Amino acid sequence: MNIATLLSGGVDSAVVTHLLCEQGYKPDLFYIKIGMEGDSDLTCTAEEDIELCMATARKYGLHLDIIDLQKQYWEKVVSYVVEKVKKGLTPNPDVMCNRLIKFGCFEEEAGYRYDKIATGHYATIVERDHKIWLGTAVDPVKDQTDFLAQINYPQVSKLMFPLGKLMKHEVRSIAQSAKLPSALRHDSQGICFLGKINYNDFIRRFLGEKKGAIIELETGKKLGTHNGFWFHTIGQRKGLGLSGGPWFVIKKDVQANILYVSKGYDTEKAYSKEFFVKDFHFITDDIWQGRQEADVCFKIRHTDAFMEGKLTREGEWMHVRSEKPIQGVAPGQFGVLYDKHAEICVGSGEIGLPD
Repeated sequence: MNIATLLSGGVDSAVVTHLLCEQGYKPDLFYIKIGMEGDSDLTCTAEEDIELCMATARKYGLHLDIIDLQKQYWEKVVSYVVEKVKKGLTPNPDVMCNRLIKFGCFEEEAGYRYDKIATGHYATIVERDHKIWLGTAVDPVKDQTDFLAQINYPQVSKLMFPLGKLMKHEVRSIAQSAKLPSALRHDSQGICFLGKINYNDFIRRFLGEKKGAIIELETGKKLGTHNGFWFHTIGQRKGLGLSGGPWFVIKKDVQANILYVSKGYDTEKAYSKEFFVKDFHFITDDIWQGRQEADVCFKIRHTDAFMEGKLTREGEWMHVRSEKPIQGVAPGQFGVLYDKHAEICVGSGEIGLPD
């Protein structure tokens, strides 16, 4: 079997390489260059990542190619983020990165030559009913299926996730035992297309700053000012600069550049028991077809737990209700739906509100 492995310079993808070699494969290694080199205001070099990837390749006698997809990133992912933020929405660049770049543009550039593409994502591949499904990882804390929930069937059919049945501590242990170059490297905390670049610096580069009022939702009292609604998202608590909190962002008035906030950890205004999703994308198939109501699990952001809910169809909208309150439901986020046992990631759609 002809396998391409995507390396990042981190420990996870290096362990993938090790495991494949242990199984007798000789994968070709690829580093996808997606940083923002060339922009003096947003410099994100890949030198350390590439050095670690090259060291891994040398250790196993494998070939490493560097695929430059910076242009495609700007055109597809960065533009998506900026346009969503302008509208007051909460985008998820990691989701679009995987669909459009890692498994989209890479396939066009090099992946088409290979039978399988292996990555360090914490997910699994499940074969059921003669079809391929995106399955959740054994480690619920590291599960990354929510970041993969916009990939399509040809993509999921070609993917391999060798870490999906391992806990993170097991991956670290394998890396140390195998003396991998990146064994002691900390996990990256940056989002896919930004790397080490601060998110607010990135947004400021494109949208600038514009002072606006922070207003208490219940009383209409002005509490302070912000530098632009685009720096904030629904459910946000930190970074508001307000005393006497905690304060949560409850809603945004995009036209007037106003943030409305509410006080207290238990404020009902920061929670909802439902959300709506339009234009739902099924990765493999609609497992609820024909049902008026179905038990589901879901995520609306990257967390270490799945929530339970009831799914109904209302025209072109998916309506998910939960007995437990959901914190920070924000338009623009992806609502990711799973089967009732949280074993299969069925797909995702953008959260919004019916007219």
